[in-house]
Amino acid sequence: MKKILQKIEANIGLVIQHENHAIRWLVASFAAGGHVLLEDLPGTGKTTLAKALAKSVSADFKRIQFTPDLMPSDIVGVSIYKQQNQDFEFRAGPVFTNILLADEINRASPRTQSALLEAMSEHQVSVEGETRKLELPFFVVATQNPIEFHGTYPLPEAQLDRFMMSFALGYVSKAQEIDMLDKQAKHPLEKLQAVVGLDEVLQVQQAVSDVFVSNAMKAYIVDIVQATRNQEGVKLGASPRASLGLKQVSQALALMDGMDFVLPEHVQEAAQPVIAHRLVLEPQMQYAGQTAANIVSDIMRQTNIPT
Repeated sequence: MKKILQKIEANIGLVIQHENHAIRWLVASFAAGGHVLLEDLPGTGKTTLAKALAKSVSADFKRIQFTPDLMPSDIVGVSIYKQQNQDFEFRAGPVFTNILLADEINRASPRTQSALLEAMSEHQVSVEGETRKLELPFFVVATQNPIEFHGTYPLPEAQLDRFMMSFALGYVSKAQEIDMLDKQAKHPLEKLQAVVGLDEVLQVQQAVSDVFVSNAMKAYIVDIVQATRNQEGVKLGASPRASLGLKQVSQALALMDGMDFVLPEHVQEAAQPVIAHRLVLEPQMQYAGQTAANIVSDIMRQTNIPT
């Protein structure tokens, strides 16, 4: 299973070159069966990253450009009346796919944003009283621009909690940007080939759940998450879903490292991208320049590491 994950990671690396953990974390979240929120500036490769993952695993890929006039039916689908047979025919929306890119998700209204909630948490959608299952794997990569506020609707806490991880790609180094200029005569995404199939992806996701997590490690995970609920300046701490997410991502990272059990290092690596986006800070903390990421880092330093 380690080799499968390494092949996916290396294949994406042919298109996206970043020195941070973005590709590793994306693959880990995908393997753990979660969803990812990419909050970053325009032009940093968010869309390319999602497309590269889909191509690497032979997955069906669809993209939704979120706009203020987007309706829930534009996402989940709608029943159309057919005059020929005098009956309704369901036309599936783009949510019926393996990898869904929800581009600039915060530009759509809260009603439209919420159309994704059921799909993300239960892998199904309810349309006109009928429940329709989504094919597995189902993975949402949502993006939003952190510096634009006009014409946007902040994601509610309930929806942020559905994302297993949230992180940024950041800018590439000077050498990487020069290399990118050389390669853009023909976009490397055009010649990217699949390295694994969807059946192998499902096997990996099952293998992730089989990675051993000791009782001491479970207690460590819960201690970290519960500490966010008692931290000064935090209005809303992380939910129990954060504990589940932290455990699952840690298992995926362990599998990527070729291990069949979770180490404290895996939990520490996953903590910030799993927890920080779920925290709501008091206004005075934000005015003082404090961030959710810094608070998670403080908690990690204060929490006893199991031996």
